[in-house]
Amino acid sequence: MKSTVYVSRLALTTAFLVVALLSCKKDDNTATPGPDLALATTSVGSVIAGEGGKTLYFFAPDVAGDATCSGTCLTNWPIYYKETPTIGTGLKASDFATITRADGAKQTTFKGWPLYYFKNDVNAGDVLGDKVGGTWMVAKAHYTVMLASRQLVGNDGKSYTFDTKEGTGNSIFLTDSVGRTLYAFAPDKFNKNTYTKADLSNNPTWPIFETSVTVGDIPSVLNKADFATITAVGKTQLTYKGWPLYYFGPDAAQRGSTKGVSVPRPGVWPVVNSTSPTAPNQ
Repeated sequence: MKSTVYVSRLALTTAFLVVALLSCKKDDNTATPGPDLALATTSVGSVIAGEGGKTLYFFAPDVAGDATCSGTCLTNWPIYYKETPTIGTGLKASDFATITRADGAKQTTFKGWPLYYFKNDVNAGDVLGDKVGGTWMVAKAHYTVMLASRQLVGNDGKSYTFDTKEGTGNSIFLTDSVGRTLYAFAPDKFNKNTYTKADLSNNPTWPIFETSVTVGDIPSVLNKADFATITAVGKTQLTYKGWPLYYFGPDAAQRGSTKGVSVPRPGVWPVVNSTSPTAPNQ
């Protein structure tokens, strides 16, 4: 009798252990969290997403790396912040950082661009904030160019408007993915660089914007068909509406710097945006 009771108790104990182990295994599988920041598929392509797969955004006026969306703007565009976010496949931890905003709050950045949510995005994958005001862009990992919105200030210290006249007010213009201003050269022709010398002796002053042969992601507010590449003095140069694109050396790779707009006089090296005319063929 005792033997039978012992066997029954042993079988019951074993059954409990098996159930407990299976329960632990199930809990382990369901408790594993996803990364804080990950790439997500949307109707406008692959974007960087935060909590719950919600799309993150860049703001063109933040080109200098500061966070200019404040006050009531933050009601519509809440800050994304995570001190040490876990990073998903296809993203690099070194591209993310933290800034302290003017209001004292902290905000996560990607390649120097502060990250925001859009309040009207209810579900994962929503991209309702893209193109809002012509200055909001979904956050993508591999933009070839970006949009900036800033007061143009020339090398002469004067303020300029997009039409190359002296004046105040933000202008929208193209930059590279980390906010360095891009310029056109007024004497250039359609898809033809007439500035850079074969020996590259003048390239340090107005460096060619070199890129890969294939044009990558472009902000949705722009027409990707307006971009192409040419070969100039052995380098692959990006063009926009036929205008070969350049940096200005004395901008010193500073985000949002626009010193070139006044050199040697306004209109010779303008910034460009969607309102720029197509480069002339001759």
